[in-house]
Amino acid sequence: METRVKKTGLTHKLLMFVLMIYLLIPLLATFLYAFAKEWQTTVLPERWTVGWFSEMFQDIRFLDALWTSLYLCSISVALSLVIMLPAVFIITVYLPKWESFMKGIVVLPYAVPGVVAAVGLIRAYSSGPIEIAGTAYILIGAYFIVILPYMYQGIRNSLLTVSAVELLGSAELLGATRIKAFVSVILPNIWPGVMTSTLLSFSVLFGEFVLTNMLVGGHIQTIQVYLYQRVGESGHLASAIAISYFIFILVLSMILMKLGKRMNRGIEG
Repeated sequence: METRVKKTGLTHKLLMFVLMIYLLIPLLATFLYAFAKEWQTTVLPERWTVGWFSEMFQDIRFLDALWTSLYLCSISVALSLVIMLPAVFIITVYLPKWESFMKGIVVLPYAVPGVVAAVGLIRAYSSGPIEIAGTAYILIGAYFIVILPYMYQGIRNSLLTVSAVELLGSAELLGATRIKAFVSVILPNIWPGVMTSTLLSFSVLFGEFVLTNMLVGGHIQTIQVYLYQRVGESGHLASAIAISYFIFILVLSMILMKLGKRMNRGIEG
């Protein structure tokens, strides 16, 4: 029995190792190409350079696109968090009969392709009382819909994991109001799950291209639109942009996770 468990554990580790190699090889190739000056007939680049990164950071369009993507994604995620956190809490704790209806609404973004959604939004908001086609407002609204499944499922799973109904009942039994019980008891316990949903949603939006390009590609330039435009100019430069994008997301995720843990400790203390 013990030998079988060890073999199973070894098999799982081997599969995880193979999967990591499979996922990291394209990233490694992109990383090497971003630093390559000459790379044609050899396994590794013949000459190395940081000139592609220097050219990228000297381009004001890259910095503008990075800032645009950052604040649009931040606004969309913050708006989704402010709306979805209390909404999912109320439905899960007080209105469980509405969960089936909510699940049906949440999965709709998976059923509608990005191209179809973009065309529908353009036709709906290019005229009439709400004429916001081509503006940041329509993009933020579209982003809100895109991350709806991630926010809903992450928050709901966190509430179910910590048994929010029982926790809330115990807090109210001890004299806490519903709002105080939510802020002081429920929120600290579900905060890691909320942070995970937030980071996942931000990463999804930061890499979104189809909706962005079709809705505001000619008016607002995000990092993905900028990358698409530069791919035809230089593969090396495009690789440098992709690696910078990956490192930026990685560092930002680490910072937010650290802040989340620190805030959680502060609440518990």
